[in-house]
Amino acid sequence: MSSPSLPSVRLPLRPSPAAATTPLSRRGAPVRSLAASPAPAVALKPLVSKAPASGSYRSALLLHRRRYALPETAVSEPTPKVTKEYQDWDSLTGKFAGSANVPFLLLQLPQIILNYRNLVDGNKTALFAVPWLGMLTGLLGNLALVSYFAKKRETEAVIVQTLGVISTYVVIVQLAMAESMPFPQFVATSAVVGAGLVLNLLNYIGWLPETLWLLWEDFTTIGGLTVLPQVMWSTFVPVIPSSILPGIICGSLAVAAVAMARMGKLSEGGTKFVGSLSGWTATLLFMWMPVAQMWTNYLNPSNIEGLSAFSMLLSMIGNALMIPRSVFIRDLMWFTGSIWACALQGWGNLACMYCCNSISREFFFATTFGLLLWLGFTFGRDTDAYGHSSPMDSLKELIFGK
Repeated sequence: MSSPSLPSVRLPLRPSPAAATTPLSRRGAPVRSLAASPAPAVALKPLVSKAPASGSYRSALLLHRRRYALPETAVSEPTPKVTKEYQDWDSLTGKFAGSANVPFLLLQLPQIILNYRNLVDGNKTALFAVPWLGMLTGLLGNLALVSYFAKKRETEAVIVQTLGVISTYVVIVQLAMAESMPFPQFVATSAVVGAGLVLNLLNYIGWLPETLWLLWEDFTTIGGLTVLPQVMWSTFVPVIPSSILPGIICGSLAVAAVAMARMGKLSEGGTKFVGSLSGWTATLLFMWMPVAQMWTNYLNPSNIEGLSAFSMLLSMIGNALMIPRSVFIRDLMWFTGSIWACALQGWGNLACMYCCNSISREFFFATTFGLLLWLGFTFGRDTDAYGHSSPMDSLKELIFGK
């Protein structure tokens, strides 16, 4: 019994059987055309074949790359109805975020000028009003946020955070010159800042190997989880005993968590949680900066004269300009850091200065009214853009998601 033949495949540019002349065999008998009889079966390999059951390391690696290199498009998140209000709010929030570069660029300038004058006059005591621990936490937070936004290719946010790193580092240099910040901590901070800016720049332009970037992410995660509890503990050292146990304990836990995530010992949810620690740690470091400043103001009210009210106002304005964009794109981490810095680092320090009679009543109440008016405008426009009936709907989507 003959086996069934496979269906024939007509190749490109092959002459039609009807148009071709009928060839003759050696005995003079005509040869059946291709259309009359099937051609010998030629097995064509499919483009995608099943992998063998045993498999190999190379095939498994290729499948792994195919699986994780391509974005998942099977499930798409629901998008809001694009209306004219939505498009206008999208454009407006982008302009607000871009304009935040101006106040952030000038944020530390008054403080830098004031510190310079005090150093020239030999009044180093005035620089002790600026806590180096608070500046350090803000600096490390900005540096880690540079990595966060560089990974997301958010150019405007990267510029904002980079300017924050540079301007804050200048203040730290002045504090080191006034011997307010210990020299070993200053050297370590300088090394981390230099390496971080170079690595982020190389990664942003695509010149950094992925292995080095993963190592930098692990370093920021471990370093952030080590520095944050230690800085929080050290802020209240006049009240509580000095100790390095918080940094050692949390740093050891961070090393163990990162190692287990890299070795695949954690569940999918645990791995995502460890991956998100870097961004949230950066936000918490940034959020702790005004807390340390306000604690210093509470312990030494007389040193408030070393603070610049214009710097606090610029901080509040810069962070306030970032709030609409963070609300619009529903980035809870960005919104948390912006609203916290706006309320405490800006308005909170202004409130301390007002209580100590460093600023006028008109100036303080004008900034308070402006901040409340801005928040009302933000959530009001966002409610109209998304078609909600109440600003609470936008707030719920921001916190809990859709």
